[in-house]
Amino acid sequence: MEEHQDVMAPTGTLVVGGEALTGEVLDRWRERRPDVTIFNAYGPTETTVNCMEWRLDSGTPAPKGPVPIGRPFARTSVFVLDSFLRPVPVGVEGELYVAGVGVARGYWGRAGLTAERFVACPFVGGGSGVGGGSRMYRTGDVVRWRGDGALEFVGRVDDQVKVRGFRIELGEVEAALGGCAGVSRAVAVVREGVVGDRRLVGYVSAEGGGGA
Repeated sequence: MEEHQDVMAPTGTLVVGGEALTGEVLDRWRERRPDVTIFNAYGPTETTVNCMEWRLDSGTPAPKGPVPIGRPFARTSVFVLDSFLRPVPVGVEGELYVAGVGVARGYWGRAGLTAERFVACPFVGGGSGVGGGSRMYRTGDVVRWRGDGALEFVGRVDDQVKVRGFRIELGEVEAALGGCAGVSRAVAVVREGVVGDRRLVGYVSAEGGGGA
């Protein structure tokens, strides 16, 4: 966001998404664009891209820390559940599930993964057309309800990360590095030397000792 200040210069509205947004990053951008209304959009590809949003009007201070991902769109229901698919209270972390008209049918040619991520929905969502017998998508994102009814992103239940809007499985990167000649062990992490500048970094141990 910060590295594209001159490219993203709307006079009315800016919609951002793809990665978790913090108030500190947003404040620095708004110093040069104080009159713009911001929408922080959330939604994985499996829910036909965006399914939630949070609005920040010009003149309204951004929250400190994570910027909320907001509330679901019309005909969409979201559930924050524990490992037993039970709703968690406000302020308690849980996994985010999304149901409604935007949920995809599954992954082409990958029945096992489809069954794992698209599960039966036991809840009835008022006004969303969601009910028993429908499906919901298990996002893998950890979130929590705020007291004002908006959702806040916390992290992941697995080692998947996002860098510049792209999903990355660290385990896959480590496997690729480990398959290189002369490498005995590999670890992949995301480093953020400068706030907002997330980079994928790999560390390897060479056969016979040594690392880089």
